Amino acid sequence: MIFSRFHIATFLVAAAAACMPAAAQLASKPGAVVTTPHVRAELVAHAPEGVAPGAPVWVGLQITHQPEWHTYWKNAGDSGLPTELNWTLPSGVAAGEIAWPVPRKIPVGNLANYGYEGTVLLPVPLEVSSNFKPPLALGAGASALDVRLKASWLVCRKECIPEEGEFTLALPLQGSTALHKAEFDAAQAAQPQPLGKPGAVEVSGNTLQVRLEGLPASIHGKTLGFFPETPELIRTAAESGKDWTQSWQGGTWTATLPLADQRSASPTTLPLVVALAESDRQPGQPMAWRVEAPVSGSWPAAAAPRAEVSPALQAALAANAAAAPSSTSAELPPQPTVTLMAALLGALLGGLLLNLMPCVFPILAIKVLGFARQAGNHRAHRTAGLAYTAGVMLSVLALGGAMLALRAAGAQLGWGFQLQSPAVVAALAALFTLIGLNLAGMFEFGRAAPLSLCSAQARHPIANDFLSGVLAVVIASPCTAPFMGVSLGFAIGLPATQALLLFAALGLGLALPYLVAGFIPAVALLLPRPGPWMNTLRRLLAFPMFATVAWLVWVLGQQSGIDGAGTLLALLVCMAAIVWALTLRGRTRLVIATLMVAFTAVLAAAIGRNVLQTVEPAKMAATAGQRWQPWSAERVAELTGAGQPVFIDFTAAWCVTCQYNKKATLADAEVLADFDRRKVAMLRADWTRRDPAITAALTALGRSGVPLYVLQAPGKAPVVLTEILGKDEVRAALAAL
Repeated sequence: MIFSRFHIATFLVAAAAACMPAAAQLASKPGAVVTTPHVRAELVAHAPEGVAPGAPVWVGLQITHQPEWHTYWKNAGDSGLPTELNWTLPSGVAAGEIAWPVPRKIPVGNLANYGYEGTVLLPVPLEVSSNFKPPLALGAGASALDVRLKASWLVCRKECIPEEGEFTLALPLQGSTALHKAEFDAAQAAQPQPLGKPGAVEVSGNTLQVRLEGLPASIHGKTLGFFPETPELIRTAAESGKDWTQSWQGGTWTATLPLADQRSASPTTLPLVVALAESDRQPGQPMAWRVEAPVSGSWPAAAAPRAEVSPALQAALAANAAAAPSSTSAELPPQPTVTLMAALLGALLGGLLLNLMPCVFPILAIKVLGFARQAGNHRAHRTAGLAYTAGVMLSVLALGGAMLALRAAGAQLGWGFQLQSPAVVAALAALFTLIGLNLAGMFEFGRAAPLSLCSAQARHPIANDFLSGVLAVVIASPCTAPFMGVSLGFAIGLPATQALLLFAALGLGLALPYLVAGFIPAVALLLPRPGPWMNTLRRLLAFPMFATVAWLVWVLGQQSGIDGAGTLLALLVCMAAIVWALTLRGRTRLVIATLMVAFTAVLAAAIGRNVLQTVEPAKMAATAGQRWQPWSAERVAELTGAGQPVFIDFTAAWCVTCQYNKKATLADAEVLADFDRRKVAMLRADWTRRDPAITAALTALGRSGVPLYVLQAPGKAPVVLTEILGKDEVRAALAAL
């Protein structure tokens, strides 16, 4: 019995494993504190009268930044994103809006942002209604309000790092909670005070004229900072006294500010904050005032709204701006202008081209073998084609749906994410070892399984074709073919229904050749008649399977180290011995199989943990003689800030196309000479393991998987090259520098 009657359970276990990363890799234990290399974030609370209806209850996220790093206000300025807080609270308790403290203006090259440095507390009031029912206490004083927070923030220096955290806090219901009283008092003091009079804003040409009355007499004559809550309205980097003016006429403060060159808003009411300079602030006295001023006059024609720029892309803009302060503006990399229909076509073509990838060829060869065995049976060809297509499309939808769901849950994942899990890589290595042994003739399914199960498979060949489609998706998922990158990157930003439609188009493209062959009888005439050649081809196909196993062991070695790869090889040998023992007869089969199973169990218990461990990769030396350096957002900012072009290779050990490009185009002597001649720094972003920073960078460039090749020069938009990297394409891009 050949591969098409292989054990169904083996396919299902492997496919399920391939669609989900190890839970241990995605799960993190929530607590009150999350610490990253750039910030310490803590969920804190203040309930001076306990938790009860009508009582003041405050919670907040306190962020302590490392020196020179900052996060953002509600209007981030020229780049950046405000911190987002998503609360999960019991019924009867509702969270209000963030009471944003007064920000500071943070220059970044010829741009400017509004944000916070040092330590900042973002307080949020909780409203406890009369419908709130306290949880039953487990003991004296055990009742508590369970507060859960999922927060995300963008922390920046010259480069930007998107970060997130999950927090939990049990807030006692009885008695006061005053541990963080000083922090909440300081945050309250930093709140803008409401201004008694509405003020007025008038649009005059390309300027904004602001008039405020009712400010305290103690600040008359003082210089004020201006912070509009509406983004992309004024020229944020404009300097007071140079690019914009302010003055006092008695108790009236007026200012004339320039509108933004890329203004995208034309509000009828402008919420704004004015604040004293830090040197003029007095303890215990208000430092800022807020007003919602009506706007009069006619707005000039607005520029097209700025494209939504992801955090990693903002990092590149900020770095370029800091590196080239003489430039008039930072050049935005061109965002992909992809329509849904174009993305669907790209996904279909990408799936079609996946059939030419070396990782998929063994499965297609096996399908051709099965196709030849049914020569002359056109109905069987059509049924098999439909079953195979169903297996492919459902598997792609499951894989895409899992990726979208995990990303929505906060995980930074992309196409091929399942192979970032050592457990999945090991399971696939075991599956392909069994397939190879079966094709090589070591065992026949009918001799290694109960006769009733074998007969059941023979009666339901459709299941075999369906599972062949599942397997094709499992081994094709690490690949990214031309046209796929833009389409899958576009899918990430779409609603779930439209995104899944793109994944369905990808699956249809992958299954299309075999589906068409099933409905065109002339295709069968191109194949030789069934005969002894089929057994020869069957055994020949075992070697691509074993080659796939060797590749998977190498991938695992990149993730779990040499001990993990050695352990997996040992367990695969034991598994092969068990399969061989099951082909024996009589008591010999029972005795040897039992001994081999017991030995394998002991071996797995002793050293099996090596397979699932994660080992940090050896750091590449960033010396003058080292061509490739490890990628990081900080390193890109450092190099571009020094005026040096950068070439980034986004790659992974499990990406076959990546390895081909690496050994061919990126190892070509002429290409390397061009890199050296133009002094281009070469960085490698290794996505073999799950890396949220690399995922964010891929998303910023409109991609969700590897390979991806980017050439970036200071002050210029990044150039994204094609997935199948050509020597001439790279040299032409370098020449354009």
